[in-house]
Amino acid sequence: MSRNPIRRFLRYGMLPQLAVFEAAARLGSFARAAEELHLAQPTVSIQMRKLTDAIGLPLFEQIGRKTHLTQAGRLLYEGCRELFAELERVERALAALRGLKAGELRLAVSTTGKHFAPRLLAAFVARYPGVEVTLEIHNRRALIERLAENRDDLYIFANPPRDQELVGQVILPNPMVAFARADHPLARERAIPFARLAEEPFLMREAGSGTRLVAEELFARHGLAPRVRMELSTNEAVKQAILAGLGVSIMSRDPLGLDTESPRLAALDVQGLPVERPWQIVYPVGKQVSPAAQAFMTLVREEARRLVYEHLGRDGRQADRQALPG
Repeated sequence: MSRNPIRRFLRYGMLPQLAVFEAAARLGSFARAAEELHLAQPTVSIQMRKLTDAIGLPLFEQIGRKTHLTQAGRLLYEGCRELFAELERVERALAALRGLKAGELRLAVSTTGKHFAPRLLAAFVARYPGVEVTLEIHNRRALIERLAENRDDLYIFANPPRDQELVGQVILPNPMVAFARADHPLARERAIPFARLAEEPFLMREAGSGTRLVAEELFARHGLAPRVRMELSTNEAVKQAILAGLGVSIMSRDPLGLDTESPRLAALDVQGLPVERPWQIVYPVGKQVSPAAQAFMTLVREEARRLVYEHLGRDGRQADRQALPG
């Protein structure tokens, strides 16, 4: 919207002058306006002189002992009333945001995070029912694109990008281990060399997945390449492929929506595993975090373990012990 028609108002910083004018017009007296606004009367006179110069038309006329508004003054007074009423409406809306009686929270999470993020949001909505929440679920590549474009308030990653300056808050452990079907020969072995795991057909997550990134980093660290039998787009699909006897894979050990405690699924005792990739809430350095986003981070910091692990029949301390490597 072009601001040319109101340039004079923007140029002269008229809001304090308009406040003085509104009081003088409403009360019919510079002296009474000065008293209401706790200003010296000469200050009121100076402000009105500056406002008159900026408008380019006289705003008051003195007839006898009474001060009256000119036609320009009456027009400006009506505009002031509308302006101040709108500013009051905006301030009420801002006050609601500050008190979290309104506003919105836009959260974006990875595909694996979808298993626990709704539980966190449900607790947030129960505490702040006036805040509108939205949840975006994407693989790591799409999540990084959204982060770069600043499209959401907060992001939940297990593997945040390393080439962006981010503020992070660890919220949950996320140990990554190797899995096979329970009757797989490796399920009965201990201290399995990683090279032995690399000989097995490997079930790989799709390109752009954070789980795939962890697997590729592990293989590269050992100077090995996985024997990829199949690429799959979800951890649940990987699990079903494992149970079908199609191969082994590396996934989160934490059963957040994935029943890794199934008797048909075995976590393998592979040397160097598990590796910890904790879940984190992140946002870009320099981002102005909204009151709703700040409140969500506080709730998650205080309640995440209880909200997630109570649902699974475990307590937070037990979860922390199970998340430790070894």
